[in-house]
Amino acid sequence: MTIEERIESDLRVLQLLAQSFPNIAAASSEIINLEAILNLPKGTEHFMADIHGEYEAFLHILKNASGNIKRKVKELYDETLDADEIRELCTLIYYPEQKLEIIKNQLEQVSQLNDFYVVTLQRLIRVCQSVSSKYTRSKVRKALPTEFAYIIEELLHESPSDDDKQAYFDGIIATIVQTGRAEAFIVALATVIQQLAVDQLHILGDIFDRGPGAHIIMDRLCEHHSFDIQWGNHDALWMGAAAGNDCCIANVLRLSLRYGNMQTLEDGYGINLVPLATFAMETYAADPCDRFGPRLDKDDTTHNEKTRRLIAQMHKAISIIQFKLEAQMIERRPEWNMQDRQVLQCIDKERSVFVRDGKEYEMTDCFLPTLDPAHPYELTPEEAELVRQLHHSFRVSDKLQKHIKCLFTHGCMYAIYNGNLLFHASVPLNADGSLKEVDLNGHRYSGRELLHHIGMTMRSAFQNDTPREEKRFARDYFWYLWCGQDSPLFDKARMTTFERYFLRDKSTHEEPKGYYYLLRDNADVCDSILDAFGVQGKHRHIINGHVPVRVTGGESPIKADGRLMVIDGGLSKAYHNTTGIAGYTLVFHSRGFELIQHEPFESADDAIRRGTDIVSSKQIVELSGRRLRVRDTDKGRELQSQIEELKELLYAYRHGIIKERARK
Repeated sequence: MTIEERIESDLRVLQLLAQSFPNIAAASSEIINLEAILNLPKGTEHFMADIHGEYEAFLHILKNASGNIKRKVKELYDETLDADEIRELCTLIYYPEQKLEIIKNQLEQVSQLNDFYVVTLQRLIRVCQSVSSKYTRSKVRKALPTEFAYIIEELLHESPSDDDKQAYFDGIIATIVQTGRAEAFIVALATVIQQLAVDQLHILGDIFDRGPGAHIIMDRLCEHHSFDIQWGNHDALWMGAAAGNDCCIANVLRLSLRYGNMQTLEDGYGINLVPLATFAMETYAADPCDRFGPRLDKDDTTHNEKTRRLIAQMHKAISIIQFKLEAQMIERRPEWNMQDRQVLQCIDKERSVFVRDGKEYEMTDCFLPTLDPAHPYELTPEEAELVRQLHHSFRVSDKLQKHIKCLFTHGCMYAIYNGNLLFHASVPLNADGSLKEVDLNGHRYSGRELLHHIGMTMRSAFQNDTPREEKRFARDYFWYLWCGQDSPLFDKARMTTFERYFLRDKSTHEEPKGYYYLLRDNADVCDSILDAFGVQGKHRHIINGHVPVRVTGGESPIKADGRLMVIDGGLSKAYHNTTGIAGYTLVFHSRGFELIQHEPFESADDAIRRGTDIVSSKQIVELSGRRLRVRDTDKGRELQSQIEELKELLYAYRHGIIKERARK
């Protein structure tokens, strides 16, 4: 196609483009600007998964950019500062307000404090110059706080080593100190450094459950400058609870009680647990509820015996309600083929045995005062009223609804970024590794189409214009995503929650995994998945979370000859014994991939007072033969397309096809 033919085909687009670039000068300037951007180093991407409410460790990793900020500081000051001074400077960048309070109390004389401000500002400016070097001035400017934007920009682009600018540079810093703005300026610089250290944050699911601060993590993410999330099974569970799915609500409560985690429910989202506590104390007053005690850290001091017993009673109460609600759901959705999960009718209360398929199993607990053997799935009037109250509490929680909206705004079931296919858990497969067709409300989909339509179904549960029956299905479907056999967020034969609580025979606890988990080490299978999703490039990967990598058992997070990276390293404390570490961050920068392995984090208070940091080790996963530029990324291809359109616009101007206008 000739350029004249392309222009004729794109004429409507070019006329719209001319509104922003009304003449040759404007279009030419933009081409020059975009070409310059294409030659900048690729921005740094960080990938994390399975945060599970561990807010202190997660927030610290954000603040220290998975160790990247300390690396920058060491590169700049390794020869001029000792280890203690480097540690203090890093802590100041991570926690500027808190660290400044400590320093002000230590430095009694005003002159000492002013000297500290001058030296610290100079050091922070150098660090800020380093982390901002791969960005355009325009992008850096957008990251600057409005109050100090002009001054910071001047300092970033002036070198104090230049004799002609030394007095100018020193004068700005001296004036900042003299006007009493040093403290606010240090906080502003530290915030900018944190923001510019990572260009894009990818969360591969499971922000919720187990740890105490999912709501705190969501507050931080909702303010984050650039992030995306691929929803996990625990996220879907909370999304279903927010949509009003009672099965999801019961599961959310059960998991929170199992890990003794009331903070997210009560403090974070204002969920009223008093009705559940009252019901549980009355119903299970004579029951020790030994099997339902909370899983707590061995050094936990926040739960006394009375509190632990109450949690156990509440845990058992909501578990029985959950099994009843789930059976009702299975009755309503027979097409999901989950009838084997209707288990309460198999209980022989008199003999304390569970009878299924003619085989008897010993029960660990048969005190079930709300279970009517003749009608095992009917809620008692008290249970029904409790469910109604809990349903209302979840539906009217403004903060929960705000956070779910944020998940929808920034999230999806899968994403493709720069040759990397991101999803939380799996893609349903057949035994031969081919994509499995899965039924979704009467339609059959596989692979990319399946994940896309699941995402659309999830969104429809929160949209006012969704037809009633479609909305009801969408609301119900959140529970299937949590525990359905063909759910890409679960992908197991069954979820054996009841068996784990009540049956002594551990063979009944097994949850056979789907074929994705059995075949994911096969490079050909991974290649076929990447092909099906349209992921291109010589160096392309699948990046997952969901299944903790057992590092202590010798398992590697790098699988299928490097095509698959599993980055669930057990950030949640509940998984530390399983994985032997405390999480991963996968880093993709201009020189390639690095996997950062984290050790357990003590606390933010310890980091502030003693300068402790997360101990992290680095594993080179894949290095590029040359430094990657913006032109090598998805953004670069988008910019290149814009350049081609602008060149067509230039041609149209120069040949009178579109008339130039003066810029307003």
